[in-house]
Parts: sequence; C-alpha cells; structure tokens
Amino acid sequence: EHAFLGHAERGDRRGSAGARRDRELTGSSRRHMQGLQERVGSNRACYHESKLAEHGVGLKHKAPVLIIGGTRFSGAYLWKELVDRGHQVTLYNRGKTSPKPLPGESESDYKRRLETTKYLMGDRKDPEQIKNLVDPSLYTYVYDMNGREASDTAPLADLFTTSRSELKSFIYMSSAGVYKKSSEMPHMEHDAVDPKSRHKGKLETEAYLRSLGGNFNWCSIRPTYICGPQNYNVVEQYFLERADAKRGFIVPGHGEHLTGFGHVKDLAVAMANVIGREKKTNGQVYNIQNTNAITFDGACRVAAEVVGTNPDDVEIVHYNPKEFKFPEGKKAFPMRPQHFFTNVDKARRDLEWEPMFNSCREIFQDSYTNDFLLKKAAGKLDNDFTCDEIVFSQRKPVTI
Repeated sequence: EHAFLGHAERGDRRGSAGARRDRELTGSSRRHMQGLQERVGSNRACYHESKLAEHGVGLKHKAPVLIIGGTRFSGAYLWKELVDRGHQVTLYNRGKTSPKPLPGESESDYKRRLETTKYLMGDRKDPEQIKNLVDPSLYTYVYDMNGREASDTAPLADLFTTSRSELKSFIYMSSAGVYKKSSEMPHMEHDAVDPKSRHKGKLETEAYLRSLGGNFNWCSIRPTYICGPQNYNVVEQYFLERADAKRGFIVPGHGEHLTGFGHVKDLAVAMANVIGREKKTNGQVYNIQNTNAITFDGACRVAAEVVGTNPDDVEIVHYNPKEFKFPEGKKAFPMRPQHFFTNVDKARRDLEWEPMFNSCREIFQDSYTNDFLLKKAAGKLDNDFTCDEIVFSQRKPVTI
C-alpha cells in the first residue's frame, strides 16, 4: 500500500516500494485490527467531545439537523454519528428501507437513536412534498445524502434560500468520480472535472448550489470507494468472496492500478465535523478516503490474508476487458482499470479529521468480521463467478 500524504508526493508512486509490499501485510495484522477496534471507541469519544466543545457545538448544543435519506448505508452511519454527538436529527425519506442496528451499536443505543429521531415520510423527487413537509426555519444543517441530479436537490436547496431559513450549512454527498482521468495523481479538489462522467449529475448539483450565491452556505463531499459493514455496493465483498471461496481473481489490465478506499465510519465523522466549521467549509469541496492507495493486485492479496489464506498463493489472472464479452448486467470487476485515488489533506485540515481505518487491511477486516461472515452464515452471498469463469476459460496474454 502506498501513502500519499501531501502535495509534494503527487505522482505515480508504484516503484520499488510498491512492488516490495503493495499488499500491506504483517504477521500481527489480526492483533492490530483488534487493537484498532478497541481504540476507535475511546479515541473518537475524546476527539468528538474536545473538538465539538472547542467549536461551541458539543453535547450541550444540540443542532437541529435534517438528513435526506439516512437509513441505507452512509446515511445510516451519519445518522448514528450525529445522534451520538447529541444533535437533534430528522430523517426525510420514503420509508421504504427499515432502519437496523449498525455493527457495535448496543440495543439500548439503537433504541435511543430511534426514539430521539423525528421522521418525515415523503418522496424527495416531488417538489410539492418537499415544500409541504420541510420547514426551513427548523433546521440549521441539512445533509443531502442521495441526490443524483440537480433536479433532485434544487427544490430542497431553494427552500433554504428564503428569509425563514435558519441554515448554517447545506452538505451535499457528491463523488470523487467527477474528476477527469489524469496522468498526475492523486486527485486534488481543484483538479479538472469530467462533465461527461457518469456522475455528471453530481457536478451539475454542485454548480447549482454554487449559483445560489454567497448567502447560501454549502459544501460538497467527494468520497472514493466507500466500504464497511452493510455496504450494498459490491466493492470489498468482491474481493472477500473470491478469497473466502479459495478461488483465483480476475483483474483488468496489469493489476498495478492504484485505487483509494475509505471506511463509511470515517466518512460519517468527516461529514458530521462540518457542524461548527461552516466558516471554513462554505463553498468548498472535500475529498474523502483513507490516506493510502493500493493496487488491484494488492487488494486481492489483502483479502486473502483477511480470510486466513496465504496471500503468496493467490492466483491472479490479468485480462483485457476489450477482448471479452460478459453477460448483460454482469460486472466482471468493481473498478475501472485506471488510477483512482485522492489527496485528503484539505479535509484533514478544515474538518480537523483523521481517518481511523487507514489501510485496506483494516477496512477489509472490519467488513469481513462484521458483515461478510454474517452474510455467509445466512446464505446471503452472491457466489456469482460467471465472469470469472469466462476469463479463466479463455486466458489470453494482456497487451498493455
């Protein structure tokens, strides 16, 4: 795994250090993960209490917060984070996804989260419902967790431009996928963006929020690949499922493309840290992931070690995606064959934030222990290796 800690370290850092240990493996990794889990609770509690008090938004100051979404994955972790900090949370969603406890959350804490939260049931895509259900005078912070197009977010944001608004910050969940492919890495917040990317709706939403003028406080969060227990996107599960089944991996390209992972808990902390810091964050965008990047091949080997197999025995077959036709609707690999990772110094500075899960190893281990094994026991794994078999049966040398 490769670390990208500052501007001076921009560039493709594969080199000898990456070849020497792109899989960030250690003999004491399991003990390290256990130690990390023990540290997270106490360290985070102390960090939150001191920093929030410092900014006047500690447990004695309960900010009224509106979350659009909040029950599926990243929104659920943010919901818990805000409640744990003592804020008054209201969820706005269609009520189609039932809340559930998050890993490590006690029954009493989960019950408290449910009981202290207010609920508004409505369709965010219906401007009239938004207008009728959301009172802009009641909330000082708004988190839009699931807006994909500018048309999704505009009616909500417009409500908070009126004289009745008490808004201090509108926080929008964007994506690092908006950046234009570049030969100079990592991606920085000021880098060129791609108006034709599949996340162009996120870009257009950011532009709309910016167009509302200086009296409308907002910021945007751009995460890379977010992982963690209850992730509904097949990211870490792709690697863990193949490692657990003692199968080989198919990897597009040469396997040395670097990618950035982040943990959903770290994302929630970063987003919650906007509260009380809106003078710094207004009009800004922030990359979120851990401070490292790892190669595709390295992620395969990390997954093998997490499930308890020898990473040196892992079979990795590289393939050229252009030479294979996979069944419609089937995804052979969860990432595009290109470098994709970001610098997070700006978030670390402005949000006074540090990721607690700062390696692929720690992220995969948490997902394996607190999600993958539960799915496996319940028979809820996909176990779909259709694309893998196509590549294995037609092995061809990769032309780079």
